[in-house]
Amino acid sequence: VQLVESGGGLVQPGGSLRLSCAASGFTFSSEHMGWFRQAPGKEREFVAAISWSADNTYYVDSVKGRFTISRDNAKNTVYLQMNSLKPEDTAVYYCAAGATASTWYYWGQGTQVTVSS
Repeated sequence: VQLVESGGGLVQPGGSLRLSCAASGFTFSSEHMGWFRQAPGKEREFVAAISWSADNTYYVDSVKGRFTISRDNAKNTVYLQMNSLKPEDTAVYYCAAGATASTWYYWGQGTQVTVSS
């Protein structure tokens, strides 16, 4: 099983980034997919999740209206479009796969997102 994140980087406040997570080694189209983040000195927190069919999406309150999670089951890839980025969004972002929006058993290695002027 592999989850490989990409798309992180340095961006100014108010800017945008799109993270991608390419999955392999399991039946991607049958699993919920999620994004988590961990800032320095803080615990990992849930950011967003999407059901296997993309019918349902979930977001932490702090990113609602700014971030959008989506998936392409034909490409085994999940995305996180991040707009209006704030310095407090700075963190390592992790992709995860699981049976439900609260059960995660596969994790990626993470990609750094830094929001700074």
